[in-house]
Amino acid sequence: MCELLAMSANVPTDIVFSFTGLAQRGGVTGPHVDGWGITFYEGKGSRTFKDACPSSESHIAKLIQSYPIKSEVVVSHIRQANRGCVSLENTHPFTRELWGRYWTYAHNGQLSDYEDKFIVSRFQPVGDTDSEQAFCWILEEVVKKFGEQEPKELKPVFTFIAGLADEIRALGVFNMILSDGDHLMSYCSNNLCYITRKAPFGQAKLIDTDVVIDFKKETTPNDIVTVIATRPLTNNEEWNILGAGDWELFCKGEKV
Repeated sequence: MCELLAMSANVPTDIVFSFTGLAQRGGVTGPHVDGWGITFYEGKGSRTFKDACPSSESHIAKLIQSYPIKSEVVVSHIRQANRGCVSLENTHPFTRELWGRYWTYAHNGQLSDYEDKFIVSRFQPVGDTDSEQAFCWILEEVVKKFGEQEPKELKPVFTFIAGLADEIRALGVFNMILSDGDHLMSYCSNNLCYITRKAPFGQAKLIDTDVVIDFKKETTPNDIVTVIATRPLTNNEEWNILGAGDWELFCKGEKV
């Protein structure tokens, strides 16, 4: 299996602390050694870093841990390959354009008997993972339902996507992170949790490495930051654990 990490914030925020914990699970405290990736949104644009080597050894991952790129939405993934070879094209997150937005997606799990279901035409997978094929199918179905023009209200779109995720979950394990750059959606099959940090801020200690941060020194009283992860990243905070079929939608750090 793989592990997911994502962030939604109401102000540009760096994810150095959380990513430092996740990166250790890519070969040190976890077996997810088959690549990693991370996408940062900046307005309508995004920047993505990927590497097919373990995050614990990657020089690019070390850059992310030392260079505080600030963003309001971040999606990240470390991979333990089960479908598709270890290669850059099979490394998450995956991104496609829809309605003039970059949609970014990452998946943790494994699917079976999906070839006859994920029939696509407009959105084609580049690699050969079940994850990317599921992403292309989701977008294909969204266009069939809502058309080529972005609807005025996007919440019904994410509700529809949650229904599609229910269908995919019938084919295996499907934990998903999805973002259009403004909203951040999490869908749980078996392992996913989140924490929302807001004033009064306190200290947090990573589980996977000896790093402690005092968020009170790094934030303002108005900051709101939600972090989503496969498993809790800190051992002195209370994380919200999602159940099978649960999903949440965040915008600017808060639940929609």
